[in-house]
Amino acid sequence: MDSPVTANSAPQVPRPSDLRGLPASLPAFLAEAGWGGAVVEPLAGDASFRRYFRLRRTNPTSGDETAMLMDAPPPQEDTRPFLAVARWLEEGGMRSPRVLAEDAGAGLVLLEDFGERRMRDHLDAYPADELAVYEGAVDTLVALHRLPPGPFPPYDSAVYAREAGLFVEWYCPARGLAVDAPGYAAVWNEALAPLLSRQNPGVTVLRDYHAENLMLLASLNDQGLLDFQDALVGHAAYDLVSLLQDARRDVAPKLEEAMLARYLAATGADEASFRADYAVLGAQRNAKIVGIFVRLWRRDGKPRYLALIPRVWAQLERDLAHPALAPVARWFAQNVPADIRAALGGSFTA
Repeated sequence: MDSPVTANSAPQVPRPSDLRGLPASLPAFLAEAGWGGAVVEPLAGDASFRRYFRLRRTNPTSGDETAMLMDAPPPQEDTRPFLAVARWLEEGGMRSPRVLAEDAGAGLVLLEDFGERRMRDHLDAYPADELAVYEGAVDTLVALHRLPPGPFPPYDSAVYAREAGLFVEWYCPARGLAVDAPGYAAVWNEALAPLLSRQNPGVTVLRDYHAENLMLLASLNDQGLLDFQDALVGHAAYDLVSLLQDARRDVAPKLEEAMLARYLAATGADEASFRADYAVLGAQRNAKIVGIFVRLWRRDGKPRYLALIPRVWAQLERDLAHPALAPVARWFAQNVPADIRAALGGSFTA
C-alpha cells in the first residue's frame, strides 16, 4: 500500500483539491459501512494511481476510532487482486489489514488502520532498533514461506524477462545507449534457467516487501503487511532481496549478510544455491527498478525517483559480481560504458 505517513506527521487539513475525484458514491459507501460523517484526511501518495485517506470518528462507546480508505479508480486500478491477497494472508495468520467494506466497481476499499509507525519512519527516528526490526521482518517472511503457495499466477520466465527488459526499454534510451537488446534477453534467460528449476512449488511472493510497506504494530517484531496486490508464486529469495536491497533505504552489507544468514538458518535452504538465486534475483530486480524509475520520470512526470538510482545501481553492481551472473555481467561490461557505471548510473536532467 502506498501510504508513506511519517510517525510524527501532524494530521493534514483536507483541501478541496485533496478530495477531488473521489467517487460520488463515497458518502453512501461510508454510511453503509458505518463510517458516515467521519473526517477524511488525505495521506501522501507514491507511484501509482491509488490514493489513501485516514478516516476519523468518535464512537460514543469506544472513543476515537480510525480506518483507512483506499481509492483505486478504475480502469487504472483494480481492487480485486488486493482483496484476494488480503483475505488469503489473513486466512493464513499473516497480519494484513482487515477488509471492513468494499466496492470494487467504484474502486473503494475500507481497511483496518495499522497506524503511523511505518518501519522506514521508525528506523529514521530510532536507528538503534534496526537489528530487531529487520529480524522481525525476516521472521515474518519465514512465516509467510511456511504457508502453502497462494492461488496466484506464477512468477515465471516470461514475467522475469519482461521485468528485466525495462532496463533496455527505458534506461538505455534515456542515456542514449545503443545496446544489444536481443543479447540482453539471452543472457537473462541463461542466468535465470537454474533458478527456475529450483522455485517449485514456490512461495507467495509479495514483490514489494521493504521498509516502506511494513508497519510496526504492537511490538518491533509484530509487523503488518502492505502493498501486496501484485502477489505471485515464485522464489523465496525475491522478497528477501526486496527487503535487504531496498531502493529507498540504505541497508549495510553487514546487516544484509546477517539477515540472509538468519533466513537460511530458519528455513534450512541449501546455502550455495540460495545465495546464487538471491544474487540473480537481486540483479533482476535492481535492473527492473532502474527502468521503472526512468519510466516514472519520462512517462509519468515524476522525476524524484531519479535520485534513487545510484543506490539501486550500487546494489546491481554487487549482485553482478556473483559467478551466477557471469553472462549478464559480460553484457553490462560490453554495453554500458565504464563512466556511466562508475557514476552509479549517471545523472539525468529532470
